[in-house]
Amino acid sequence: MQLYNKLSAKEREALLEEAGEDRLTLSFYAYAKIGNPELFRNHLYIAWDQIDVLGRIYVAHEGINAQLSVPAKRFNEFKAFIDEIYFLENVRLNIAIEHDIKSFLKLKVKVRTKIVADGLNDETFDVTNKGVHVDASKFNELINDPNTVLVDMRNHYESEIGHFQGAITPDVDTFRDSLDIIEEDLKEHKEDKNLVMYCTGGIRCEKASAYYKHRGFKNVYQLEGGIIEYTRQVEKQQLENKFIGKNFVFDHRRSERISEDVIAQCHQCGKPCDTHVNCANEACHLLFIQCEECAEKMNICCSDNCKEIAALPYEEQKALRKGKGASNKIFKKGRSEVLRFKQ
Repeated sequence: MQLYNKLSAKEREALLEEAGEDRLTLSFYAYAKIGNPELFRNHLYIAWDQIDVLGRIYVAHEGINAQLSVPAKRFNEFKAFIDEIYFLENVRLNIAIEHDIKSFLKLKVKVRTKIVADGLNDETFDVTNKGVHVDASKFNELINDPNTVLVDMRNHYESEIGHFQGAITPDVDTFRDSLDIIEEDLKEHKEDKNLVMYCTGGIRCEKASAYYKHRGFKNVYQLEGGIIEYTRQVEKQQLENKFIGKNFVFDHRRSERISEDVIAQCHQCGKPCDTHVNCANEACHLLFIQCEECAEKMNICCSDNCKEIAALPYEEQKALRKGKGASNKIFKKGRSEVLRFKQ
């Protein structure tokens, strides 16, 4: 039985366009003890492939982290399936504010050591002793309190295009990088301040809140459901929106607009812009912010060198890449000497 995707992204994209059916983009996570992640992975793949679910799913001994695109007409089948899994019954589904039928083009279910790369040794602290979960209303109340320190647990390329007003936004490439930096910066306030954290959907704060409690922080809070659920509650309850700009998301949409504020700039010309692209040179693929004018001028490339390579016939590009490892720039997410206006 086939337990992996055989279609290319272009082939899948064509099928989705031909079908023209509505799809829902959503995410969820759950920490749970999974004895055989490989067996669980196969169980998920078989079931979801049958109902045309697409997405990126990580499974580990510690749980599951899933970002998905589900056919709208089969959502009830999908929900019934996950509700039959004891630790996923009624799990919170973070349903996207904006939907795109091509948010994901393949179904990838991977077994990982951890569902989020945090660099922590979970055996050294109680991962279940988490911070207090708060909804959008309580979150707004907390961050209005002068005794609160608000921390963005995401990476620099995420917070650059959008964040909560007054938040500390660490200039880090990865989640694991932020943990020690935040603790060092706030070490004088472990007992006298409210430490309030947020991330995209909540998963990073689940682990970070337990870790910071272990490290001596007394008043630890986390935004339930992250920015995605906050936005939904703000709209439904007509609350004041404290988030400015866009929320970065990890699918082909790359972001959801939360407010009309544009707080970032084109990395090539400095013009106000908050649109992420990947360099069209596949040997580079650098994620960076590019305005429409620069995209047209540079053919969606980050540099003149990449522009020249991307203009070559595909087979020539492929030959140039042969035998070479992926460029480190792929993993730098907007950090490159060729970008004049990277913040």
